[in-house]
Amino acid sequence: MQNQILAGTKVLDLTRVLAGPWCTQALADMGADVYKIERPGVGDEMRHSPPFLKDPQGNPTRETPSYVAVNRGKRSLAVDFTKEAGRKLILDLAAQCDVLAENFKVGDLKRYGLDYESVRAVNPGIVYCSITGYGQDGPYASWPGYDPVLQAVSGIMSTCGLPDGQPGGGPMRSMVPLVDVMTGMISTSAVLAALLHRHKTGQGQHLDVALLDVAVTATNYMAQNYLSTGATPRRAGNGSHLFAPSNSFPCADGPLLIQIGNDGQWAKLCKTLDRESWLSDPRYGTNAERVKHAAELNEEVAAVTRTLERQALSKVLGAAGVPCGPVNTIQETFEHEQVIHRGLRAEVEHPVLGALPVVRSPFRFSETPVQMKAPPRLGADTDAVLGGQLGLSAEALSALREQGVLG
Repeated sequence: MQNQILAGTKVLDLTRVLAGPWCTQALADMGADVYKIERPGVGDEMRHSPPFLKDPQGNPTRETPSYVAVNRGKRSLAVDFTKEAGRKLILDLAAQCDVLAENFKVGDLKRYGLDYESVRAVNPGIVYCSITGYGQDGPYASWPGYDPVLQAVSGIMSTCGLPDGQPGGGPMRSMVPLVDVMTGMISTSAVLAALLHRHKTGQGQHLDVALLDVAVTATNYMAQNYLSTGATPRRAGNGSHLFAPSNSFPCADGPLLIQIGNDGQWAKLCKTLDRESWLSDPRYGTNAERVKHAAELNEEVAAVTRTLERQALSKVLGAAGVPCGPVNTIQETFEHEQVIHRGLRAEVEHPVLGALPVVRSPFRFSETPVQMKAPPRLGADTDAVLGGQLGLSAEALSALREQGVLG
């Protein structure tokens, strides 16, 4: 069964790197026809992030995991829109599209007549999604913004890492590009909502998605605690200021994360670890008391767990209703039984790389399952799209290529 949710929806993708491409990949997974515009001979910056993959015969290619990760199912057009003829091609395509997504710095596309007002003049119903570091207005609007920077500016980084005073204490960024991925998710939601609004009213609109907004919002209850009490959240390492025990505990073969969220789960932990005496200890009688005595409690729990194997303990605790899980490496994640069962390692057929392993889309629909396709080679669809959508002849395409407009 083919995915029909966004079948017939055309997306003009002027995004690069990660947050924007995550959004347009999600739209492609849902059935949209996504035209990814890339610089001739250069392409998206992610095409230059090593390692470079090899084909089935072991020959090096120009394909990279970073590009593969966020560009499934798109069609690549190599067009230089800094040239007038290229700008006109993009504008002609925009006139036929439902969505335009871009993540250039504020004002950059206006220089080429591809800003929202210019595109809206030829397509009033366009859903135009602008993704930037700091938003479309304000004193920092022109600043570049990358995931680690916004982890720092938003306060996320200040909440991660070991507390001050402990060896290795200090703020720590997440290597997982959380802000970029969350921004991609928010952008996807915004585009889908705007398409629904257009379906109801016929109106297009401009979407202003900022990494800063997403990152600050993601601090969630920590930000709310500060706004409500004035107290700045402190780092807790792998622990928690809200619940106890909640930490990474040593086992004989590696660490296990245990997160107790209520007294019922606490009782199940005590019984499963054969430490029911903890239930009558006044220091641990309530969650508030356990949080107050977390350091002592963590030592007692660790004394038990360090003699046990984490996989076996994880299964016993999980079956008993105790939230826990092994602290896996990425390799161990893809060996996890539930990850295998859910099919989170998938494959697509790539024209150069052959059977290409990819991370499965998180979107699951009972009636219109996601159909994942391979990411495109640079410029692979230039002629097919410009010829098919704009009616350009082979001679016209050849002339544009000679002018350096097309790759």
